[in-house]
Amino acid sequence: MGPISFVKEYWRLMLLLVFVSFALVALFIPGGIMADDSYVDGESVNDNPTNLEYGLGLDGGTRISAPVIGMTAENIDAGAVDEDDGQVDRERLNEIESILYDNDEFELETGDARVSVDDDGNVHAEVFTDEVTEEQFAAALAEAGVEVDPDEDIRDGVTAETRTQMIETIQSKINEAGLDGGDAYESEQLGGQHYIVTEVPDMDPDELRDLLSERGIVEVVAYYPEDDTGNHTNETVLEGGDIATVDPPQTSERGGGYEVPVEVYSNAAPEFQSRMNDLGFTGEGQGMCQLSGGEDGVNFNHDGPQYCLLTVVDGEPIDAHSMGQNLAEPMAAETWASDPSFVMGAPDQQQAQGLSVSLQAGAMPAPLDFSQEQTYSLSPALADQFKLYSLIIGGLSVLTVSGMVFLRYRDVRVASPMILTAMAEVVILLGFAALIRMPLDLSHVAGFIAVVGTGVDDLIIIADEVMDDGDVSSQRVFESRFRKAFWIIGAAAATTIIAMSPLAVLSLGDLRGFAIITILGVLIGVLITRPAYGDILQRLLTDK
Repeated sequence: MGPISFVKEYWRLMLLLVFVSFALVALFIPGGIMADDSYVDGESVNDNPTNLEYGLGLDGGTRISAPVIGMTAENIDAGAVDEDDGQVDRERLNEIESILYDNDEFELETGDARVSVDDDGNVHAEVFTDEVTEEQFAAALAEAGVEVDPDEDIRDGVTAETRTQMIETIQSKINEAGLDGGDAYESEQLGGQHYIVTEVPDMDPDELRDLLSERGIVEVVAYYPEDDTGNHTNETVLEGGDIATVDPPQTSERGGGYEVPVEVYSNAAPEFQSRMNDLGFTGEGQGMCQLSGGEDGVNFNHDGPQYCLLTVVDGEPIDAHSMGQNLAEPMAAETWASDPSFVMGAPDQQQAQGLSVSLQAGAMPAPLDFSQEQTYSLSPALADQFKLYSLIIGGLSVLTVSGMVFLRYRDVRVASPMILTAMAEVVILLGFAALIRMPLDLSHVAGFIAVVGTGVDDLIIIADEVMDDGDVSSQRVFESRFRKAFWIIGAAAATTIIAMSPLAVLSLGDLRGFAIITILGVLIGVLITRPAYGDILQRLLTDK
């Protein structure tokens, strides 16, 4: 038999071997098929002998689900979008937003209101606080010339765009904090309420709650004398969105505290430079700041005029420092804007790290409502036990199935390939999980066990069908019976996929992982392992 004839004859079995080989590489070769940050120079930086990643149920950690605090007036007639060409009047949007902040009915903090336009040209107004009623919100919009019905046009919750931005920001926070394996996604509950779900390994609930509680709204505020009476005023001169790059925190050269070196965007730098000159920070205010930060924030007790740049995070001043000569001179000469870098202060390393994370991840547009949170937490020690128990249960399931198959056929030629093919299916699934870095959880383990059971069921159908009428030595008879069996398992596979698809698509927690693994196992079985088993049986049972 020539090579081409051999490939044509056994291509199904060769396809199975190729998939198993790739799966083994993805599972056990350092770095796998794709580059992996968990390997440095081919050496694993953790004690995991495989390339598999584990979820909370097998690695420990915390999952917190909570809705977003907010209220939305949807599809408002704000006069901000031209009906002919769809151009957006940004000044009109900013005007409405400013009126929301300046109204007399309620008080909003920085970042608590937003007026935006979605991709369809619809204008939405949002407030991110639970201290405002629908009537107050409607009244504030009316001051801006926007008439809305508080009962029909205003609803609890935020827009889909805001939730998407929340997820992206939380994911960035997780990554910037070095929490490998963390994830954030959206879950829709019964009744239509949307929850933001955050999963982080090796972190207890209080730590994760603290991370999510920090919205990360960073500002540089100028604190300077208002007049000759000794009164001082605050003015925001730089926002977190104006920061282009952030370097790791470092010990302050001023002798205490920490600094976070940053670089300002080129479009924001000239205005910041001009304002520092206008307020006197580069002249008489140079070096004129006696304030400093501590555990309780900035102490504003002082004598004499102060020219301080305050680092403010989520509305709380955490540090203050003066304009140094190295920064004041290029600003006064108006050359600093061509190389716009400086340092932001923090009193300790923890706050400096938090400041760095907030600057890099960006601000969360809205807070989470932890009064309605759903929390799941598992200690790493208990997760290790679950990992061991999962391995034991998987082994027992294989041994049990193997024993039943041998009892059923008492023919090594039929039973041995059946068990090996079923195990190959599991290896391919594990390799796929390692390739896409799917964090395996207890629900996935249940899916693997289900795949072993349903896979062997299909293989038994094939064996029974081809051996049902006794002699199967003829290749033509074997192929006829195999096609009949394959139609049966194909129909069963289609039924399983249809039944599991809603669970795989909907956000139903752990059921989703079970459904995904089951569907993948069925597809691998029908497309790869079942045909390969047919080739093996044909070789063993026919006269070919």
